[in-house]
Amino acid sequence: MSKASRGRTQTKGPVGRPAPASSPLPSGALGKRGKSRAAAGPTQRQLRVGEEIRHVLAELFTRVEFRDPELTGVQITVTEVRISPDLKHATAFVTRLGRSDIDALIPALKRAAPFLRAQLGHAVRLRGVPELHFQPDTALDYAMEIDTLLRNPVVQRDLEPD
Repeated sequence: MSKASRGRTQTKGPVGRPAPASSPLPSGALGKRGKSRAAAGPTQRQLRVGEEIRHVLAELFTRVEFRDPELTGVQITVTEVRISPDLKHATAFVTRLGRSDIDALIPALKRAAPFLRAQLGHAVRLRGVPELHFQPDTALDYAMEIDTLLRNPVVQRDLEPD
């Protein structure tokens, strides 16, 4: 055995075989069991970090007075925070309970994002603080619309058993 080959293991078979042409995913996108990471949903870490960020943001919105006149005296509810797999981007879904004017506050929230990110860095122990993005949460409005449709007498008639 020569000095150059000492300590090296030999591999058998083809290495780095390309993915089949019919696969819609890149070759590295499949997990150990052949399922794509995106189809499997968020990891436990993503859920835990997202929930911690949601708690901190909700506390900041209740306690901190903002310099932006559009955000002063406004009650904002953070309903969910989704975080990217690399933990570098966090999307916060926000709403105003009982009101539907959250779309007008999104630009002000985007302006306040650097301040909120700095406050988040003080409160959460992460290697890097994720960049904050804000989206209006329309799930409650949609649920109320569906509820109204289900209470419609025409729909009630169709739902009743014969």
